[in-house]
Amino acid sequence: LPLADAESELLIICQPLGFYRNVSTSKELRDASNQADVLHRDFGVEESMRPDVFKAKTAAEQNLRKSGEWEKLSDEQRRLVEKMVLDGKRAGLALPEKEREVLMKLKKELSQVCLDFSKNFNEEDGLISFTLEELDGVPDDVISGYSKRTEGSKEVYDVTFKTPDIFPIFKSAHNPATRRSAQEGYEDRLKQNVPLLEKALDLRRRIAAMLGYDTWADYVTEVKMVKSGKNAQDFLDDLEAKLRPVGEKERKILLQLKKEEHEKRGLPFDGEFYIWDYRYYDRVYIEKTLNLDESLVKEYFPVSVVVPTILKIYQDLLGVKFIEIKDDNKDVWHPGEVQQFAVWEKDAKDESAFVGYCYLDLFPRVAKYSHAAVWGLLPGYELPSGKRHYPLRAMVANLAKPTPERPALMQHNDVTTFFHEMGHVFHGLLSRTRYARFHGTSVARDFVEAPSQMLENWCWEPKVLEQMSSHYKTQESLSPELIDKTIRSRYVNVGLYYLRQVFFAKFDLKVHVDKEAADYTKLWNDLRESISLVKGGKALPGQGTFGHIVRGYDAGYYG
Repeated sequence: LPLADAESELLIICQPLGFYRNVSTSKELRDASNQADVLHRDFGVEESMRPDVFKAKTAAEQNLRKSGEWEKLSDEQRRLVEKMVLDGKRAGLALPEKEREVLMKLKKELSQVCLDFSKNFNEEDGLISFTLEELDGVPDDVISGYSKRTEGSKEVYDVTFKTPDIFPIFKSAHNPATRRSAQEGYEDRLKQNVPLLEKALDLRRRIAAMLGYDTWADYVTEVKMVKSGKNAQDFLDDLEAKLRPVGEKERKILLQLKKEEHEKRGLPFDGEFYIWDYRYYDRVYIEKTLNLDESLVKEYFPVSVVVPTILKIYQDLLGVKFIEIKDDNKDVWHPGEVQQFAVWEKDAKDESAFVGYCYLDLFPRVAKYSHAAVWGLLPGYELPSGKRHYPLRAMVANLAKPTPERPALMQHNDVTTFFHEMGHVFHGLLSRTRYARFHGTSVARDFVEAPSQMLENWCWEPKVLEQMSSHYKTQESLSPELIDKTIRSRYVNVGLYYLRQVFFAKFDLKVHVDKEAADYTKLWNDLRESISLVKGGKALPGQGTFGHIVRGYDAGYYG
C-alpha cells in the first residue's frame, strides 16, 4: 500500500508537468515540460530496476499467499500485487548487476529519443504555398482562412500542414499536381524524425534481447490481450485477406472515375491510382453516387452547436451534468480558447456526487499537438483517508477555426472524432478504482480504444444526427434526405479505408519484429503500395510523421 500511494502521488505531480509540452504557447514552458518529462521517465526507469524493492514485493506476495491473507484481498488488491511483481520481472531485475546498468542506460536513451520525436511532431510549423489557380476546387471558406502574401509578381496562399488546412486540398483541389505537392510536403514535413526512429527501433531490439524476448513486439504484447507478436500478425493477415477483394473492387471504380475526369479536363492519364488521388476521388464518388456534398453537410455542424449537443448527449446517456467554470474561477493554460467544466452526477445533492474536471482545447495553435487526443492529467482513486481523489481529463483537438465568412464548422468525420475522444474523457471520469494505476484508460493497451469506438456509433443514428445539426444560417437540422445520405456514406470505400489502417499496423509490427535494421523509408513506401493499393510517387520518409510509434502504440497500432 505505501508503494501504491507513492505511485499515485508521483502521477499527481508529474502528469500535469509533462502535459504543457503539448499545448503551451510558450517555448520556455514547453522546453521545461519536456525536461520534467525526461526526469519523470528517468526516475521511472531507475525505480523499476531497484532489486531491493523488487525483493520486498516478491516476499510480500509469498507471505500473503502462505499466510492465507491472499484470499481475503479484493480482486483489485490481488491484481495490484501481481502487476507490481510482474513489473519487476519485465524490468530485467533477474539480470546481473552490470547488465542491469547497461539496460538502464538503454531505457533512458529510448525515453529521450521518443520525447525528441514527439517534440518535433508537436512543434512542426512548415508551410507550402499555392496560387489561387492551383487551389481551384478548394472551398472558398477554407481558402479565406489561409494567409495571403505577394511572392514576386503573384499572390500566393500559405498552407500549414495542420489537418484543417491541408486536408481540404487532398479532398478538393482539382489539379493533381497541387494534390501531389501537398501530399509530398505533408509526407516530408518531419524528415528530421527519421534518424530518431531508427535509433528508437535499434534500442528496442537491444532491450528486448537483453530481457530474453525474441522481439520487441513479443515484449510489448505480453501484457496485452493479444499476448504475442505472432497473434497480432495473424490478426492483421486475416483482416487484410478479407479487406483486399473489397479494396481492389473500390480501387477499380475510383480509377475509372479518375480516367473520366482526366479526359474531361484534358489531363494525361497513366492508368495509376496515387495516394494523392485517394481522398479526392473518394469525395467525387460520394458526390456522384449519393449526390452528397460534404461541404454542404459541414454547414449544419457549427462547433458552437455540436460541442454542447454532444456534451448533452453524454450527460443524458451517462447520468451526469457539466457545469462550465468561467471568469475568475477558470484555471486554464490558454484562457481565450480552453473551456473548463466541473462534472457532477445528474442528481447531485452534496460533494459526494462530484465526478471530476474536464478541459476542452479544440482549435489549432502554433506548437500545439496537431491531432486529437485525451490526456489524463490527474487520476481518480481512493486516498488513504478513505476519501476520493478526483480525476481530471483534457481533450486536445484541432478543429477548423472560424473564417471571415463563416463560423467554425465541422465535417461529419470531425463530429465522429469529437464523439470518440469524449468517450476517452468519460472513461477517465467515470472509472472507479481503488488504485491510481488502474484508473480510466490504464487498461490493456489493445482495449483502450474499444469503448470510444463503440460510442462512435451514435454519430450514425438518425435522431442523433438531427439533434446535433443546426445550419449556421437557418438553424435548420439536417433533412431526412441528407441524414439518409450521410448514413449511407459510412461504408463507401470502406475497404480502402481500412487497408490504409492495416498498412499502418503492419509497418508498426514489422519494424518491431525484424531482428535487423532496414531502409525504413523504402519499407514505408513499399508496404503502403502493396497493402493500401495506392502508388506513392517519390519515396518520402512518411514514417517520420507516424507519432503513434513513440506514443505508447509501438507494436500496438493493430488495436
